[in-house]
Amino acid sequence: MNYLWRSLVYLRPYWRSVVVMMMLVVLDSALSLLTPWPFKYLIDYSLSDNPAPEWLVGWLGQENFRWRLLYACAATEVAIIFLYQIIGVIESYVTTRLEQNIDRDFRSRLFAHAMDLSLAYHDHRRSGMLIYVITTQGGAVADLLMSLPSVIQSAVMLVGMLIVLFRMHWSLAAVSLVVVPALFFASKWYATRMRSRIRETKELEGEALSVIHEAMSMMRVIVAFCRQKLEHRRYINATQRAMDARVGVTLRQTLFSLAIHMSTGVGRAAAWTVGGLLALAGKLTVGDLTIVLSYIDKVYDPLETIAYTYSGWQDQFASLRASFGLLDTKPDIAEPASPVQVEPCRGRVEFRKVDFAYEGRTDTLKDVSFVAEPGQVTAVVGPTGAGKTTLISLIPRFYDAAGGGVFVDGVNVKDLGLDDLRRHISVVLQEPLLFSMSIRDNLRYGRLDATEEEIVEAARAANAHDFISRLPEGYDTVLGERGSRLSGGERQRICVARAFLKDAPILILDEPTSSIDSKTEAVILDSLDRLMEGRTTFMIAHRLSTIRRADWILVMDQGRVVEQGKHDDLLAAGRLYRQLHDLQTKLAERKAASRAIWSST
Repeated sequence: MNYLWRSLVYLRPYWRSVVVMMMLVVLDSALSLLTPWPFKYLIDYSLSDNPAPEWLVGWLGQENFRWRLLYACAATEVAIIFLYQIIGVIESYVTTRLEQNIDRDFRSRLFAHAMDLSLAYHDHRRSGMLIYVITTQGGAVADLLMSLPSVIQSAVMLVGMLIVLFRMHWSLAAVSLVVVPALFFASKWYATRMRSRIRETKELEGEALSVIHEAMSMMRVIVAFCRQKLEHRRYINATQRAMDARVGVTLRQTLFSLAIHMSTGVGRAAAWTVGGLLALAGKLTVGDLTIVLSYIDKVYDPLETIAYTYSGWQDQFASLRASFGLLDTKPDIAEPASPVQVEPCRGRVEFRKVDFAYEGRTDTLKDVSFVAEPGQVTAVVGPTGAGKTTLISLIPRFYDAAGGGVFVDGVNVKDLGLDDLRRHISVVLQEPLLFSMSIRDNLRYGRLDATEEEIVEAARAANAHDFISRLPEGYDTVLGERGSRLSGGERQRICVARAFLKDAPILILDEPTSSIDSKTEAVILDSLDRLMEGRTTFMIAHRLSTIRRADWILVMDQGRVVEQGKHDDLLAAGRLYRQLHDLQTKLAERKAASRAIWSST
């Protein structure tokens, strides 16, 4: 029930709607209680010779009393039904708006919290499962809260009907309650045994969604290796497991429903039998029997509603467990209690004895220390797996150092507000990541308040304006997912333009030219030269053409900075950097020879 109390918080902004909804529930219940009474008066005083109450005779008059009562009962019943339907329409409108508002608020909070979690969290979670939690299980709060009015209405009706029943005939009321203990224990038994099954079912459904998400994001690989049938089998297997689990849950829900109906059926039969015997014995009028049996029948409706709702909550509780589990996950990268601001940021970056390790692995970085002065270009080189990308990921706090500290302008990055820190850093990644929106909006992602002139200027600086202008829709061209409508070099130039537009004093270049041809590389390097001017730049690089642009070079191996210095000094030292340099030189010579052979044939 803890999930229920936590969910109630989301009603607070809409308390006026809640008050209106509860008033409508009470009116709805009152009209339901009034529904049988016109029939009682019709049967007892219009269709029989029983003496009518004086107030009723005085109201309708003695002349043609039975006919007038007949018309009055019919008109009253029509009025009750009309009001009941009007209230139902208003209640449906208020409830729907309230449900949609709560649903939007909770899903938005889930999404925002997922965005606030660290990259380390996302590295260890399947994005498809997160999508399932937000899109599918995220609606559980609204579903749970919107089931409360029916429970409250059922409870109000149940209490009201029992009061009337006990006042009219306590023995019949007692008979009608015989099945209540059976309903209670059946609901408890069902809920206890279904929680784990429902939780497992939802996990399997999330797995099936993850297969879809993964396949859609890997379509190029799937098509290249002709593995469409393999992925289809994976999806079929995942959905089959989820389907089998859901069928099992549904079967048990059906059996529970059968047990509830059987219990209430026995209760109805017992009440009808006892009521009939009392009427035959002259202890109840036919009208009284009609209204009593009508109320007894209606007693079981709210009992069934409460039982079904409680059983349905088990499904919602399973979803809430995942949703609140996401909300309860604390971000690994925490905001400082009292953030320090660096204004203006000069861009001096210092690593002091930094250690770092990914979860479940040995130390990835060990005792790393160096200083990058404002405006300095620092290249980070080393074999694959040396820790280069991890090193520069600590600057914008994509991850936090386990030991030592990273400092910007003398302030530990952990003491800077995350938004403030990252506002001073631009990143150009190896994979040019773009959104499925217009080129203009992708560029403006670097600075949302950028003017049209600034956008064009940034594109010119990145050597991107010419190819953008040649597109039929220019800057309004909507890109496909991840920018698939552009070539790799074009996408990378837009990423460089985005960094130009952000105009941050610290720049991180994570092998931005590693996957493009030499001609495109020359164009991008020309734009990067302009981008690096006056900025503290960290450049992960393998190619000599980019390394030679550096003022300072860090050589990494197995998580340590084994060498650092200028290009010529490191070559003269004859250690790892010299080995990497010689290897790059040989590879460049081989490529040049191959090109010469191909050009001569």
